[in-house]
Amino acid sequence: MPELMPIIQLGNPVLRQKATWVDNIHNQHIQQLIDNLTVTVAQANGVGIAAPQVAASHRLFIVASRPNLRYPNAPFLEPTAMINPNIIDHSSEIVQSWEGCLSVPGLRGLVPRYQSIVVSYTDRYGKLQKQEFTDFVARIFQHEYDHLNGVMFVDHVKNYVDMLTEDEYQKIVINNT
Repeated sequence: MPELMPIIQLGNPVLRQKATWVDNIHNQHIQQLIDNLTVTVAQANGVGIAAPQVAASHRLFIVASRPNLRYPNAPFLEPTAMINPNIIDHSSEIVQSWEGCLSVPGLRGLVPRYQSIVVSYTDRYGKLQKQEFTDFVARIFQHEYDHLNGVMFVDHVKNYVDMLTEDEYQKIVINNT
């Protein structure tokens, strides 16, 4: 049965480590981790979560875009486990947009990301997948991919003026007040 997992916070050294390659996708521990991450990201109102965020240093994350309290305009995408992912191509266009992170609660920052990317990953059944993502889903993938390399969204923020608290983000960006 899937379990809710505690999300570690910025400052925990696991978040700054390069995650290890997943050799045996069919391992029960990895399959249970996928289920636990899926439950955890939904409960936390996230749109993605990487294994290092629950102190599991594996090259694995979940993309689970859907409208929620933190991202009311997010498109819907069925939760998808992406194991040993890679970005194999990207657009030349870079777009700045607001990001938050379950491991950095209460803060948002303007982060530049590729507008579109072509990626490869292995799904939970061991099948190699290749997909193109654009806009918000491309942003989620890049954010979670960074976690696998010990990079946090705050590392990409160019200027501290480009950071907001979650409350101010909700007022200014979401509600335009």
